[in-house]
Amino acid sequence: MPSADATPGSPDHVLASSDDRFVLTLGCPDQTGIVARISTFLAEIGGWITEAAYHSDPETGWFFTRQAVRADSLHIGVDELRTRFAAEVVSELGGETEWRVTATAERKSVVLLVSKEAHCLTDLLGRAQRGELPADVAAVIGNHRDLGDLTERFGVPFHHVPFTPDTKAEAFAEVARLVGEHSPDAVVLARFMQILPPDLCDAWAGRAINIHHSFLPSFIGARPYHQAFARGVKLIGATCHYVTADLDAGPIIEQDVIRVDHGDSVADMVRQGRDIETLVLSRGLRWHLEDRILVHGRKTVVFN
Repeated sequence: MPSADATPGSPDHVLASSDDRFVLTLGCPDQTGIVARISTFLAEIGGWITEAAYHSDPETGWFFTRQAVRADSLHIGVDELRTRFAAEVVSELGGETEWRVTATAERKSVVLLVSKEAHCLTDLLGRAQRGELPADVAAVIGNHRDLGDLTERFGVPFHHVPFTPDTKAEAFAEVARLVGEHSPDAVVLARFMQILPPDLCDAWAGRAINIHHSFLPSFIGARPYHQAFARGVKLIGATCHYVTADLDAGPIIEQDVIRVDHGDSVADMVRQGRDIETLVLSRGLRWHLEDRILVHGRKTVVFN
């Protein structure tokens, strides 16, 4: 339903369908009555809750929640919902409260950064085309031309930004400019194989997502499959994490593993690892786009 106070054509005037949701995520110092206060607020405005998840962390003393409400159950739009929630709930929970309200009707966008490896790119483009990701792929940026034809076959613009040891600063500035044109909800390093400079890590904090082809914190950096082979491991894995200035040390979103044995070569590990990488990255990106991840310090709470 449209906002009772909205006028046609205004940003808050939205005809919600039964599939549209307003998603509330919140983290704050734990205290008595948080669930009751949020539930009472939503009930008072007519909110039909379709999902509700909670986590209380005894080590940090923080409380986390994610709640989804049918948008068509409310007589107010998302902007008024944010305003009222801030005034009526957040003000009571304290200044440290971290929260946001998003609307699934507002389509999200993703920019993918790639190099030469095609498996993660192919998987994400296919999922987006099939409607399995709640976002549009706005652009793909590659530091090589190898994946340009593949990208454009999916109808997605491809931008080539060459990197050399002497032009990295200029190249990253161009990547930042191209990404900024789309203001994406996620910047995905889909085997980009370049280390983001600290300024971009800060600019894209909470939006930049990387897939690392090992079970972190083991085998950080380059050639992790070769490192794993040299150690004779029996499990190899992949890790989807947020990017920070600390190499491969950002908050972990998702991980998975596959068993290998002494008969597997490095090439075998690479081949099997690609399957894990695509699954882990697609899960992590989907959860991010669905606002299922709350970051606190170096850890995440994932309501999946």
